[in-house]
Amino acid sequence: MKIVKAQDFDLRREVEYGTAEQNEAVRAIVRDVKKEGDAALLRYTEKFDGVRLEASGLRVTQEELQAAYDQVGAAFVEAIRAAAVNIRAFHNRQKRNSWMDLQPDGSLLGQILRPLKRVGVYVPGGKAAYPSSVLMNVIPAQVAGVPEIVMVTPPATGGTEGIDPYILVAAAEAGVHEIYRVGGAQAIAALAYGTASIAPVDKICGPGNIFVALAKREVYGAVDIDSIAGPSEIAVLADDSADPAYVAADLLSQAEHDEMASAILVTPSEAFAQACRAEVERQLAELPRRDIAAASVRDYGAVILVDSIEEGIGVINRLAPEHFELIVEDPMAYLGLVENAGAIFLGPYSSEPVGDYFAGPNHIIPTNGTARFSSPVDVDDFIKKSSLIYYSKEALLQNGATIMELARREGLEGHARAIEIRLRKEGKAGVNDDNQ
Repeated sequence: MKIVKAQDFDLRREVEYGTAEQNEAVRAIVRDVKKEGDAALLRYTEKFDGVRLEASGLRVTQEELQAAYDQVGAAFVEAIRAAAVNIRAFHNRQKRNSWMDLQPDGSLLGQILRPLKRVGVYVPGGKAAYPSSVLMNVIPAQVAGVPEIVMVTPPATGGTEGIDPYILVAAAEAGVHEIYRVGGAQAIAALAYGTASIAPVDKICGPGNIFVALAKREVYGAVDIDSIAGPSEIAVLADDSADPAYVAADLLSQAEHDEMASAILVTPSEAFAQACRAEVERQLAELPRRDIAAASVRDYGAVILVDSIEEGIGVINRLAPEHFELIVEDPMAYLGLVENAGAIFLGPYSSEPVGDYFAGPNHIIPTNGTARFSSPVDVDDFIKKSSLIYYSKEALLQNGATIMELARREGLEGHARAIEIRLRKEGKAGVNDDNQ
């Protein structure tokens, strides 16, 4: 990891969302699935996943879900259940209710909250399988009250044996029983537009590779999406009170995700910077995914030297990282200064994997600096809101002229007359006859 001064580090990270060739390939897949339905879905599944299916074999059966339990250990089942309890408890605190406010003039204003009807969850395969992401997508939707949750995942997340059994068990424990063995851009298109086998959804959530990300962007508008996620990232602000071994391990916990993952240490101590860099190299040599982590550390890792903790927090706010660990002597003293971070971890024992798996907050967090204006997935992501207006005669008679004034200043006479006709009907004095 290179060590640089804050003023010499480019805090902007430009992430290109696919090459021209990748974008065109995704557009073609989406077009084909939209037009041909299951036929295109099956064709692309064979082409990209090497799995030949019939339409009748797309859906995972209840027998397969039950069989998955025989392939995972009891310890995993217990762990996934314990994590689910914490995640559900955290998201239950986010629930909001519809509300109505009766005005003195008899008008009623309010907001009606309703869950989305049908949500699609994408669970990736490839470099790793992520059963924890099943919980993080499904549980907030359930808490919101979504009645239909469907999951798609590539047909070979478990290699030649089919879908990874840990993903299937996580889905079953979360209460998802409509699961399809399809992945990639073709799965996103199927969720968005529907096929004979897969009914369309209202929203698509979940991470995936570049083709999944591009497909989500392509179908946005026909359906809602959670986000277009970039590579994982972590920033740690630490002083001499921190343990270099702890910090190095946390940096590598994100570097092992992907060659483009970003792991950055910010510190006012050059001695700590040197110790942490040496510890990263030592731990890296023993990491099973060291080739991936080494590429991440080499290309997107850095140690940034600052003059003070306050300056370091300024750097963090400009980075707006996905995960931010504040490991200093008194982290609560600085928490109020942190403005931009997807998830904030305080103190030496709040290691990032605590949030990834178990504590309860959602681990689907804004990346690539978007924590400046967006938030982790939560219950609100699965709710739609309708404004409620019941205007009384008294209120309209009192405010009608004001409403007409605003409408006419915008040149919308039809708007004004929709009010005026009511005022005249009620014998409201003062209506301007020149506007007839």
